[in-house]
Parts: sequence; structure tokens; C-alpha cells
Amino acid sequence: MSLDHRKVVIQADGGSRGNPGPAAYGAVLTDADTGAVIAEDGSTIGVASNNVAEYSGLIAGLRLAAELAPGADVEVRMDSKLVVEQMSGNWKIKHPSMKPLAAEAARLAPAGTTYTWVPREQNKHADRLANEALDGERDGVTVAGESLIEEIEAEVEPERPPSIQSQTRGWSGHSGPPTTVVLVRHGVTPHTVEKRFSGGLASANPGLSDEGRAQIRAVADWLRPLAGRVDAVVASPVRRTLESAEILAESLGRPVEVEPGFAEMEFGVWDGLTFAEVAEKYPAEMTAWLGAVDVAPEGGESFQVVQQRVLDGLARLRGQHTGRTVVVVSHVTPIKVLVANAVDAPLEAVFRMELTPASVTVLSYFADDRASMRLFNALPPGNAGFLG
Repeated sequence: MSLDHRKVVIQADGGSRGNPGPAAYGAVLTDADTGAVIAEDGSTIGVASNNVAEYSGLIAGLRLAAELAPGADVEVRMDSKLVVEQMSGNWKIKHPSMKPLAAEAARLAPAGTTYTWVPREQNKHADRLANEALDGERDGVTVAGESLIEEIEAEVEPERPPSIQSQTRGWSGHSGPPTTVVLVRHGVTPHTVEKRFSGGLASANPGLSDEGRAQIRAVADWLRPLAGRVDAVVASPVRRTLESAEILAESLGRPVEVEPGFAEMEFGVWDGLTFAEVAEKYPAEMTAWLGAVDVAPEGGESFQVVQQRVLDGLARLRGQHTGRTVVVVSHVTPIKVLVANAVDAPLEAVFRMELTPASVTVLSYFADDRASMRLFNALPPGNAGFLG
């Protein structure tokens, strides 16, 4: 998949059946020159208003652009006059629940981003994705051209020119067998579906839903051809990751090992609340937290604290499984931290990543401590609805 996009277009929409009611958004990222779809996102956000859903679609589209078309000029097209005019600076943002969403969108939008209002009939693609999410037909990001198994099975080829790398997101050129970490995010829980903050061991610790177990079984089927190469299945000690790891371990014929360093961030008093609820109850704290790696919710952890814990866990993992392939079942924050570290991005990059339940990300670590990201946020063929 080419990442060389000069200009991209984001089409975004969102809707609520009830206003407020069950809500979802849709976002489409396309190349402005060719019209080719780069990625799609259709995800539910629990109970919310139409405006919250529309802003959520904008944020999702901007995150896609940041991840898949870094440096490209961005045009946003939406049929929401409110969002377009507010983000263009023409209308004031008065509603308290809109302010943190608009602030997050402004943070994600690169300099020079333009906002264009379009009639609803010209925004049908994003509207369809939102409705598919509400109907339970999809939930997350679909990236054009991703092929997980090919990347996991690919051999490191130092002589291969960087110009012909397609999906490795960067050529390593290192000799010797790497330690390859196949990162699997746990399947959905009731908190995932409702978009609630769900932390580590100090949280309410919900288990997988039936949908979440089905998602992980699909991943297990996808990874089964690699069973002979997998040295271990390692999980965070949190219930939803342990349940996911047990399904994968049974399929791969390996016992489950536990690594506490890969547990999810602790969200303290925010745990169990939705984004909108936190914005309403803790507006100042939420504003301070968005985009800040050294700020923690009351009773919780900052991204910097989580980073140190996760990297300590990675060091232990690499020491125990040097030169082997390991499946690690973890959470949104630890996986994003590992990706940022692998590609030498600042920790703030975690705010520019979107990670789907039951998705797979592959990182390879070499003896000289350099790393290569071989795949990000991929799903089994035929299960694109799991992305998000």
C-alpha cells in the first residue's frame, strides 16, 4: 500500500437514532488526485447525539489521514453545516460536549486543512458506513491492500531496495533473525461497544462478549497456519486479554504466559464512563489530558507511566524469546506505545493512531535494538467489520 499521497479528502458523517440514542459515525479517506479509497471507518459510539456522532466521524477521518497519509494536504467534506462552520472558525462552539471534540479535531488537523459543506447526496459513502455500523454490519477501519499473513510470513531481505517495500512501512536492512511480536488487541466487551473507558487491573474488568469471542476465534483461524513458528502466547493479566489469549493459545497449541507490563492504562475515576460523560463531569481534566502524555486522570496513569511499564515488559519478552515469534494479547494503549517506540515516533503519536478490537499489528525487533513495523491494525479476510 502506497503512503505517498499529495492531497487527501476526508468524507465524514455521523448519526443517532433517537438524538440522543444509539449512535455511529462513518469516515472515508480518499486520494484527491485518483479518487482511490485509502481507508474507511464505520464505528458505533454508544448513546450520543447527532452532533457528537458527526464530530466523531471527523476525528476518525483525521486520524486516518495522520496515519496513512502523513504530510498530505487535507480537505474535509461533510454535510453537517454546524461542524463545517465551527471548524472553519465562523461559528462559536457553545455546547460543553462539543468543545473537547472540536479541540481534538483541531489538534489532529494539519495546518491548512480546509472544510467544505456538501449536500447529503454527495456524502452517501460516509453515511452508509455509519448506518452499517448502527446495523451491526461493521465496526471499525478497513485499510485498502492490507494482507497480514503475507507480512508475518515474509522473510527479512536486507538486499531488498526500500523503493519496492509495499506494506512493511519502512525497510530495516538488518541481518539475523528478529524477535517478531504479533500484537493482538482483545475482542470487544460491553464497555468496548459502548465506548467506555476500560482500564487495567483496577477497572471493572469486563469479560469478552459473544461478539468478542467470535472476533478472536476468527483471528485464531487466521493465525493457525503459523502455529509451528509461534514460540509463545503472552497476555496482559486483565480478564478480557486473558480470555482472548486462551482462545488463541488453544488454536496455536501453546500455553498462555502472563506479562503485567502489557496491561491497559489505569483510568482512575474515569473508568467505566464514556468520553462524553467524562467531558461533562471532568471538563478541565479532560481538556488537560487530551494530547498530553504527562497528565493522568485522578487515580489513574499518564501515558509516560504506561510507556515505561510497557517497555519494561517488552525488554523481558525479548530476553525470554530472542529471535522467535511471539503472539502478545494486549490493549489499545500498550500497543500504540509499542508502535510509537518501534518507529521512533514521539509518545504523542499515540493520539494519532486508531486501533480496532481483535486487530493484529506486527513489529520486529533486531539485535541492535532497531525495530520495524511490518503491519498495523489488520484484520482477517472477510472480517473487515471488526476494524475500528
